Amino acid sequence: MNSSARMEQLEVLRVELEVLKREHRDLDEAIRALEDQGRADMLTLRRLKKQKLQLKDRIAALEDRITPDIIA
Repeated sequence: MNSSARMEQLEVLRVELEVLKREHRDLDEAIRALEDQGRADMLTLRRLKKQKLQLKDRIAALEDRITPDIIA
């Protein structure tokens, strides 16, 4: 893979990472708002928290792909 193709791929991954981070923040705010209401549906909260954890895993995987392994 040439360097320009690699740079384009990294840029795509960075954009995807930002989108996932935004979705993660939005879910966090939605969960907090439902909890603050005090009458939140527990099933909905559980589902949102599960989605948030899945996003966190995807974010971590993307960050690993973007950040090169550096052997100390």
